[in-house]
Amino acid sequence: MTERHMIIDVALCENCNNCVLATKDEYVGNDFPGYTRSHPPQGAGVVQIERFVRGTGHLVDTAYLPKMCNHCADAPCMKHAPDAISRRPDGIVMIDAGKAHGRKDIVDSCPYGAIIWNEALQVPQQWIFDAHLLDQGWKEPRVQSVCPTAAFTTLRASAEEMARKAAEEGLEVLKPELGARPRIYYRNLHRCHALFIAGSVAILHHGIKDCVEGAKVTLAKVTLGGANLHGSLGTDAFGDFKFDRIAKGSGLYQLKIEHERFGYAEREIDIGNESLNLGEILLPGG
Repeated sequence: MTERHMIIDVALCENCNNCVLATKDEYVGNDFPGYTRSHPPQGAGVVQIERFVRGTGHLVDTAYLPKMCNHCADAPCMKHAPDAISRRPDGIVMIDAGKAHGRKDIVDSCPYGAIIWNEALQVPQQWIFDAHLLDQGWKEPRVQSVCPTAAFTTLRASAEEMARKAAEEGLEVLKPELGARPRIYYRNLHRCHALFIAGSVAILHHGIKDCVEGAKVTLAKVTLGGANLHGSLGTDAFGDFKFDRIAKGSGLYQLKIEHERFGYAEREIDIGNESLNLGEILLPGG
């Protein structure tokens, strides 16, 4: 049986908030019997965007992470309140507003913080994948239809097909250690949880600094047995380089910079919990 899944490309999200506003527009002031009650006009909505900033100086990047109900295959909220929360055949998890009335405890049952509390109506609420629109024939939820950068993609696939696709394309889910098996997958999620090492290569020529384009930069993880190559690249027109997907607290790395005209430089780097901008690295030639 195929179920609904969503893929969100973190690299494409520009924090325009169209998805947040469209969801508010859909649910605030509107009751959809059998699906959800009207959502509160103030406070956090059921779609939120989290910001992550890495690096310093001019070597810095910002990523935006859209978050909502994950419609987990093994949903913790369903285990907590099986009488009030159910899953449809297409995988969409639904909170019954009548049976969940007064059940504020359901909010805390979601380890992703995806359930909000409607104080006025005394009900817990989440993003319902726009199930009411999909049942009317819509091909995609509103978050996807209003996204100008096409950061959202919805599809129907079996659990096996989705697992294979995730492995082939490097898709990730939030908090996989929980074992909840979310149906919201992310592309380029490393921009929110991994680190980078970056820097700029230059030379000093007659007292004037100049960028070095095309220098070969190699990064290797230092181990007891030697060093494991992380990656190799060339500096750009500004002399900049950047290695990504580095795990937090991963320890020592060795950085080597080589240029056929301007010589060689080397750095040893200890990675903690923050991305590193090594600043300007001068080569001896000039």
